[in-house]
Amino acid sequence: MTRRLALAAVVILVAIAAIRRWPASDEVTMIPSADQNVLLITIDTLRGDALASYGGRAATPNLDRLAAEGIRYTFAHAHAVVTLPSHSSIMTGRYPFEHGVRDNAGFRLDDKAITLAELAKQNGLATGAFVGAFPLDRQFGLAQGFDEYDDVGGREVAQGDFAFSERRAETVVAAARQWIGIQPGQWFTWVHVFDPHSSYAPPAPFDSQYASDPYAGEVAYVDHALGALLETARSSPRKTLVIVTSDHGEGLGEHGEPTHGTFAYETTLRVPLIVAQVGGGSTAVKSGRVSDASVRHIDIVPTIAKLLQWTADTSLPGRSLLGDEGAAPVTSYFEAMTPMIARGWAPLTGVISGRDKYIDLPVEELYDLAADPKETQNLVAKDPERTRNLVAELRRFGAPLPGDAQAESAEVRERLQSLGYVSGSAPRKAVYTAADDPKNLVDVERWMMEGIDLYRRGRMSDAADAYRKVITRRPDMRLAYLRLGFVHWEAGAPAEAIAALRHGLAAIGPNVELETRLGTYLAETGRTAEAIPMLERTTTAQPRNSEALNALGIAYARAGQAPRALAAFSQALEANPRDVYAHENVGTVHLQQNDFAAARAAFLRALENEPRSSRAHAGLGVIARQQGRVDDAINHWRTAVQIDPKNFDALYNLASELATAGRAAEARPFLMHFVQTAPRAFYGAEIQRFRQFLAGGR
Repeated sequence: MTRRLALAAVVILVAIAAIRRWPASDEVTMIPSADQNVLLITIDTLRGDALASYGGRAATPNLDRLAAEGIRYTFAHAHAVVTLPSHSSIMTGRYPFEHGVRDNAGFRLDDKAITLAELAKQNGLATGAFVGAFPLDRQFGLAQGFDEYDDVGGREVAQGDFAFSERRAETVVAAARQWIGIQPGQWFTWVHVFDPHSSYAPPAPFDSQYASDPYAGEVAYVDHALGALLETARSSPRKTLVIVTSDHGEGLGEHGEPTHGTFAYETTLRVPLIVAQVGGGSTAVKSGRVSDASVRHIDIVPTIAKLLQWTADTSLPGRSLLGDEGAAPVTSYFEAMTPMIARGWAPLTGVISGRDKYIDLPVEELYDLAADPKETQNLVAKDPERTRNLVAELRRFGAPLPGDAQAESAEVRERLQSLGYVSGSAPRKAVYTAADDPKNLVDVERWMMEGIDLYRRGRMSDAADAYRKVITRRPDMRLAYLRLGFVHWEAGAPAEAIAALRHGLAAIGPNVELETRLGTYLAETGRTAEAIPMLERTTTAQPRNSEALNALGIAYARAGQAPRALAAFSQALEANPRDVYAHENVGTVHLQQNDFAAARAAFLRALENEPRSSRAHAGLGVIARQQGRVDDAINHWRTAVQIDPKNFDALYNLASELATAGRAAEARPFLMHFVQTAPRAFYGAEIQRFRQFLAGGR
């Protein structure tokens, strides 16, 4: 009898716990009010289970406290598994096939889209965005509606996903807090932090605290950095609606996916979502609650609109979370298009309906997430009727596959085809088979990621071998040729880089990206007669392709055609006025013409957009030297080398000037660094000169 009573008590307690997941008199409720601020925080690459309040390994007291003050959703999902498409859905309340952004590369949110910032602006709020990394640079369309769009500048630090321009969460938070602090009235602030994205390198003390799990260390660091921002919201005299989510998760090796972008399992598709109202002078303490309702990124815009009492767009596919936790489950669409666009693999689409999840690939997948949250049991063969129902749900969305990455109209597609290009991205196949299914290409994806890791560790030869393995397995994979060429180029082997890209064109046929990169390398090695017609073709096909326009300008400049070079750079700047490369290139052309005033102005514009522009400092150093300001020249070159130790032109100038000035001891480490690191293919004569200088003991 005692045991039965004890079991009954347990059952009662469980029932009470279940009941307390819904609003009670002492629990938090969301209060609609037009007079409140909005703080949207997106944490890049944060898994749905990464925060401590979700059972994660990282200590996240600040975000856990926010969850305890509001509503924590346990079953929230993104609609894409890469940064730009996912943020476009967050900001517009629309699915990727509706807003048109299907991948990070080659897409831009259309100016016709209505964003959260534009809605806030229409309703009288000041709007500020503070962005942590290049994939959300303003050139990609998310800046529309923002009074202030503080991003990392118009340059990506490396090609082919080898690195991103990014900044630490504390830097982003400091900029956001400064802006909030000077707002006289109501505001909408979006803060994006990038740190949990690979590669994982948390700062001290999180590096040592999480030495065995650096991803968790990045998450813990982000929580620490966000603490001050959340306190700013709490201390505001006006109530602040705070929404925290991520764009997507991270595979961390599960399902064979080390990072994200290939699959759409729960590791990368499920995201955290916390909604709370803080500040406003309220001292009332209410306990937060947990909702297991099925919620989506497209629900964020309607939720903010309802809580701020804005006029809602009835065409939006999402619904407000305010009071809708008990509503009937909805079906959500998701996709992963990067494998198709960048690799030529099968496109991935799918739906979640209730707790059922269907993934449409050549090898279909069906999971019962309630019984199998880790997605280990594919039920397609066991439950064909369930599969058919979900296939019908997916078909009802009518989601088209992405067209050409750069092509935004039939006119553009026609222009591409007239020039002999099948598309601006990987050619679409009429039929995708099991051989194209990402599940059957996990080893290829692993080699692609290994190549990046080996490159970052300076193992260039091994990185090149990784991409050669990919090409052997998938000779039609454009991205592998691009990365192989890049690795060879960075290793100081231009002939091998050019050969790799020629091999890619022979295997794949005409391709804008391969020809742009090949034309770039040909121009950089002085083969302008071959580079110019190739780059003219790519820029005709894609007049807004900044990489191609900059490469074409460099080719013209090397061929002694300065006016045409400046025209190409001006065209790049029309497409993106903050293009740091273009400003640097304009400065270089003016410098070659001894127009020091124009060169200086261009280099200073580059520094305005990217204060850490090594090339701009190097150019300013040359101007200072030409004008007899030797100390200024040395300082600029020293700064250029500190920013980028691989800026060998600046390094050469610095070492030479110090040695010529009789400052041999000061020059010696720079001379040695140049001799040891400069690629012989480009600097053979200079290396020999420095060797002789060092051997002479001077």
